[in-house]
Amino acid sequence: MAAPDYLLIAGTAAAGLAPQVARELGVTPTPCRIERFPDGEISVEIGQSVRRREVVIIQPTSPPVNDHLMELVLLADACRRAAASHITAIIPYFGYARSDRRQGRRAPVSARAAATMLEAAGIGHVVTFDVHAPQVEGFFSIPTDDIETMSVMDSALGPLLGAESVIVAPDLGAVRRARDTSRRLRRTMALCLKRRHDGTEVEVTGVVGDVEGRSCIIVDDMISTGATVVESVRALRAAGAREVRAVVATHAVFAPGAADRLAGAGVRDVVVTDTVEPSGTEWPATPGHHVVSVAPLIARVIRRLETGESLREPG
Repeated sequence: MAAPDYLLIAGTAAAGLAPQVARELGVTPTPCRIERFPDGEISVEIGQSVRRREVVIIQPTSPPVNDHLMELVLLADACRRAAASHITAIIPYFGYARSDRRQGRRAPVSARAAATMLEAAGIGHVVTFDVHAPQVEGFFSIPTDDIETMSVMDSALGPLLGAESVIVAPDLGAVRRARDTSRRLRRTMALCLKRRHDGTEVEVTGVVGDVEGRSCIIVDDMISTGATVVESVRALRAAGAREVRAVVATHAVFAPGAADRLAGAGVRDVVVTDTVEPSGTEWPATPGHHVVSVAPLIARVIRRLETGESLREPG
């Protein structure tokens, strides 16, 4: 088999995920040195020539978001200055995506600022996975693809389903994901009506759909503080749900305290992917915690990039 025409580079936020992707592809990641100085500055150096080569960089901008974003910028800049022919950034989790509009007259659009940084560094194509706000694509002037990952979790979700299970969107932003999941799994759907007060405080004011006496599965793109899940659980129980059987989310951000909030809410199972590296302290280490790897999906995306096939076609 001929060697691929691209080089695969991994940032430190993909330390666990990138080797799995490399194994799926049958390639060896390009060596690179990434160091942090005592004052917090980041130093990177690519360990082999990238001149006139296609480069694929895998790096989620997960917590600490600023460090990992800057690391991605520097990796791309190093490749651009070393005359790489094209740079694709595979960003399994895109931080700042929630800041897709101004929250005040003198506030930034942080997602746009992040996009501008990545383009300026020389990245020519961005691939995200279940990005929080689809309109983020419009902040880039380079090709951008967002890949849906919920279907890869169906196998883990299957044993948790009952005949009476209901797929629940915890807010309006999760409706499309919940709708697609309910169609694939042939279950009905419900919606929680959420109002956000600030970055940590939310309120669910009602539930649309029949959940009385039924088992609920909440579907969202991420678990950050856990506040949305906790409020959704409260509202679903108030609406007569028998239980909240599971929470399914692509990105296990798990800010401090999130795992405790989920446990306190009585959530039996949590199904997530490995787009965000586990911290070892916040992720709940329980039998009901299921992690599904997106490495095969990312490998498929890279293969299709190499052959020029559509990234969105099934198979």
